[in-house]
Amino acid sequence: MTEKYKIYLSEETRTRLINDAELFEFTKSDESVNLNAFLKTLIVNYFDRYRHDSEALLDNIMKDLTNITSISNKAASALADKIISTYIKADSLQSGKNSALTLTVSGASYDILKIIELNMLKDTSLSQYLKDMFNSYLSIPRNERETIIFKDTYEDLTKALEARRVITFLSTNSERKHTFVVEPYIIAASKEEQCNYLICRDVKTRTPRTFRISRLRSVFITSDEFKIDEELQKELREKAIRSPHSVSSNVKAVVRLSQNGIRMFKVITKNRPLVSKIEGNLYYFDWPALQLEEYFRRFGKDAIVVKPASLKEKIRKYYYHALREYNK
Repeated sequence: MTEKYKIYLSEETRTRLINDAELFEFTKSDESVNLNAFLKTLIVNYFDRYRHDSEALLDNIMKDLTNITSISNKAASALADKIISTYIKADSLQSGKNSALTLTVSGASYDILKIIELNMLKDTSLSQYLKDMFNSYLSIPRNERETIIFKDTYEDLTKALEARRVITFLSTNSERKHTFVVEPYIIAASKEEQCNYLICRDVKTRTPRTFRISRLRSVFITSDEFKIDEELQKELREKAIRSPHSVSSNVKAVVRLSQNGIRMFKVITKNRPLVSKIEGNLYYFDWPALQLEEYFRRFGKDAIVVKPASLKEKIRKYYYHALREYNK
């Protein structure tokens, strides 16, 4: 069964939902953002938690009201609803006009909307209920929102970690349909990107790997157990705190920054490597080469890699091929 519903969202709420859908790579065949698919997933994965949290909030307010006054349970319930609608879910807290959005649901999302229609609305509309649910979701930190949208994946990874089981999966970041077979060690959040990463060891190459959880598909927990390498676990935990999106071996690097490059280094904080030492305009790093490459590509002529030669050559080739394309 498929059905369409019209809901009304503020531009702020709509924009933030689109941003999440884009970050979590919900796209159509033409690579545009698939907001409808994202919202269906949000409704299915967040409904139980939202319902539980809403009921718990209402119960707590009612208990506080009845404890400090002689108010009846019925009056306390009505007053609690008023407090929540006025101060917690107030539309006045959001600026701008509401805009209409057509939501097409089917399968599990259709079933949940029917449950909401039949049991949850009381004195509110379905549109308002969904709007409150979406705003509640957006109030949660982004890395935790990712665990909601990719609930099944996250739960499978957690089970595999607890049982110390080898897992297999596909990754949307891989150009070909390659099956990864890994020993999972840690799930860590990146402070800069607010995304979650699986830090693991590749079974075949025996090297550490990292994968963004939102890009994992077809996760399967095998029956193969593995023994934790305590030395490796310690190393990966340190890297998880520092840079969970890159767990490759460190290189000793020196980068020469211009005055503008120094200014850029101070303001561009996303995935910024830690400095080991500064001598004038020379910045020293003990950091994964891939992360250094990705970070300093943004600097252009204001950051010149002095060493290692391998990193210098990679960035030189990057700019060389870009210049060649621009000159065509």
